Amino acid sequence: MRFIDPKTDFAFKKIFASDKNKNIPISFLNAIIYDNTNTIKSLTIIDPANPGKIEVSQDSFLDVKALLDNGTTVIIEMQVIHVKAFEKRVVYNLAKAYGNQLGKGEKYPNLRPYLALTITDFVLFPDSSQMINKFRFKEDKLQFNYRDELSLIFLELPKFDKELSELETLNDKWIYFLKDAPNLEVIPDSLGEVPEIEEALNIANRASLTREELDFLERQEMVIEDNKGGIIFAQTKAYSEIILLQLQHKFGEIPREFKMKMEDLSVEQFKLLEEEVLGFKTLEEVENWLNSQLFLEVI
Repeated sequence: MRFIDPKTDFAFKKIFASDKNKNIPISFLNAIIYDNTNTIKSLTIIDPANPGKIEVSQDSFLDVKALLDNGTTVIIEMQVIHVKAFEKRVVYNLAKAYGNQLGKGEKYPNLRPYLALTITDFVLFPDSSQMINKFRFKEDKLQFNYRDELSLIFLELPKFDKELSELETLNDKWIYFLKDAPNLEVIPDSLGEVPEIEEALNIANRASLTREELDFLERQEMVIEDNKGGIIFAQTKAYSEIILLQLQHKFGEIPREFKMKMEDLSVEQFKLLEEEVLGFKTLEEVENWLNSQLFLEVI
């Protein structure tokens, strides 16, 4: 068995936005939003995805939208790349969706609460050790809620580091599914014991997709990888230029072989070099550091 990556737009919609499989988003939202409690009993998918119809979504910021039985509308977004002004965009989309509920002449009491669940494949809040962070309007000193009309919830996948044998709660298992489904070869017992996750994995089975769906999915995956590569290239180029200026200011002209070695450093290694650069007293020390980092890459 091979499973598609749930983090792609096509796969996420196919799994979580089908009218035929409402039990899947119900289980997922109860796990992530309502802390593993059986709070949501039913929901209505708004503009449900049609798995048989493949098209590029014009609303790339909106993956799944559902009206819960408690009257709250949930917007679920999967974001794999940290783009410029992403945090502002999340707030804007939530506020816009909330305000657009009312048509001409409709009254404010008709407004329903809105909640945005944003799943990121990158760390958004490095100062928080929590994997799930929840935000509401609160009074500054006493911290009581100003109604629960608007809520923001963020799930940061890179902060999840549990192995398959360590999964305990329902949200553990759903997060593991989102993060590691493409690495599975069979449906593990610990995931299969949750009927909704087993069903999600069966939907994600590559063997169940048509050739047309697989081709479309592969194109989406290529676009994601290209975008990630472009961001990494821009980051390493910026680090390289800044650090070369520092080294030139300290030691004069930098040999070409130094520059070539720096081109092979990762973003993480550039961050380390940025911390070390002021402590170097000779170019030989710089060269030794570069050689040690490139040696680590080889092994």
